[in-house]
Amino acid sequence: MTLEILEKDNQITGVLDGRLDTAASQQFSIDMEPLMNNADKHIVLDCNKLSFISSSGLRLFLSLRKATIAKGGDITITGVSPDVKQVFAITGFYSLFNFK
Repeated sequence: MTLEILEKDNQITGVLDGRLDTAASQQFSIDMEPLMNNADKHIVLDCNKLSFISSSGLRLFLSLRKATIAKGGDITITGVSPDVKQVFAITGFYSLFNFK
């Protein structure tokens, strides 16, 4: 699992690639610190290359959502595959995020 962070104007984009499973979530929590530090901005999570997300990964997305709410930013999730979208739907997380 890799996370590439791109910054342009007042938007931060996190490009996720691979499987965000329990094993990868510990490193992802470290890698996403720049996103947490910029939670006052518009954050886009580009999930075109995200092939799987576990409950640990969902927890990290939720932590980022809480940080953006607290700091006045927002999150948009793009490029989610049907399988990953189903995980969001089953867990009730789909309604918590803006998907495009």
